[in-house]
Parts: sequence; structure tokens; C-alpha cells
Amino acid sequence: MGEILLGFGIALAIGLTGVGAGSITAPVLLLALHLPPPVAVGTALVYGGIIKIAGAPSYLLRKQVNWRVLGWMCLGGLPGVLFGSVLFTRYARTRSDILLGTLGVVIALGAALNLWRMFRTRNQSAAAADRRRWLPLITAPIGAEFGFSSAGAGALGSVALMSLTTIATSQVVGTDVFFGLALSLVGGGFQLTAGNYDPRLLMHLLIGGIPGILVGANLSALLPPRPLRFALSIWLMSLGGQLCWRSLS
Repeated sequence: MGEILLGFGIALAIGLTGVGAGSITAPVLLLALHLPPPVAVGTALVYGGIIKIAGAPSYLLRKQVNWRVLGWMCLGGLPGVLFGSVLFTRYARTRSDILLGTLGVVIALGAALNLWRMFRTRNQSAAAADRRRWLPLITAPIGAEFGFSSAGAGALGSVALMSLTTIATSQVVGTDVFFGLALSLVGGGFQLTAGNYDPRLLMHLLIGGIPGILVGANLSALLPPRPLRFALSIWLMSLGGQLCWRSLS
């Protein structure tokens, strides 16, 4: 029952704040359930992919996805996530300290970027020329990092979109969600075939997570997301610091 409630709580936070699934799930599984790093990251990847499928239709209905920009992102991101997944499978079990350190740094950086986005006002009229053709060069390392750690794609992807495109803010959110979904499906599928996950735990997380993401997505239209995102980002920075400390010790 506790794992079902945990899955519900994680998905609820994702639906309310839009913070990436991997940034929350992997550190919680590592620090709260004390799973081995390879199992925690693999389970987080699969869980995140399925949860994002459940939450994706709302962005489609609101027409918040720019498919051409998404294509440029996936052009670099998908090969990158495959490369990162191969590195994860090859080195995660023997060098868990590197995995913990990478995950901690990425989660702390992603939380800091979320705070930066909250306090940054984007002036669309003063935006630079659209440079979306540079996106594959940026999203390839983002995908590789995501395949290795399961975290960071949402925050890093949104920064790339705001820096290199002139699409509306609403489309930045929806396009970034679908970019994360594509990476999660490829990376999660790779971990499924490699067996780097806990099937019983995954099932319990999903039993709570699927209704959790739906409840969170609906509540996000009623509750102010800014204070929730601020509090969650501060908490994630703390979790990232704990993971970095564990990697050193």
C-alpha cells in the first residue's frame, strides 16, 4: 500500500508542477526505498514514460505541441538517449558512485533551472531569430544524460527551447513534455529489455501513479502552480545534494 501511495504522490506532484518524472522518482526510490542505483534509475525511466503517456492528451487537446520543433529535438535526443542507455547498462552496476553523482548534479541543476525559469520573464517580441536547427546538437547530450540518469530532460529541454526558438511559452511546455515522453519511451524500453527495473515495484507505482497524474493535471488548473513548483524545486536541490554526498562517501 505504501508503494501505491508513493506512486500517487509522485505523479500528483508531477501533474501539479510539471517537474519531470525522473527528477522526482529516481531520488525518492534511492533515498526512501534504498534501491540499488541501476534498479532505481531503470524503474524511474519506465514509470516516467507510462505516466507521461497518461498525461499527454491534455497538451494535445490544447494544441500546445509544435511538431516541427519536436522533430528537431528528437533528431538529436533519441540517438543520445540510446547512447546514454548503453553506458548505463555497461557501467551502472560497477560504478554506482558515478551514477549517484551524475544523478545528484543533474537533479540539483534541473531544480535550479526551474527556479530560474520561474523568475525569468521572457520577452517574446525581443526574441532572437529562430535557431531551431541547432537543437539536435543541444538535445543529443541531453538525451545521453537522460538515458544514463533518468533526470534533467524537462528542465534542460525547456531552456533549449526558450534559447533557440521563438515559439509561444505554452508551446514550450507542451513540446518539452512530448520530448521527455519520447526520451522516456526509448530509454524505458531499453531498460525493460535489459531487465534494469523492479517489476513488482513498478506495478505498484503505476497503480497509484496513473490516477495521480490525472488528479494533478486537473488540480493544476485550480491551484497556483508557482508556490508548489518553488517548494518542490528547493526540495529537489536538497535531494540532489544528498545524492552527491552519497556518491562521495
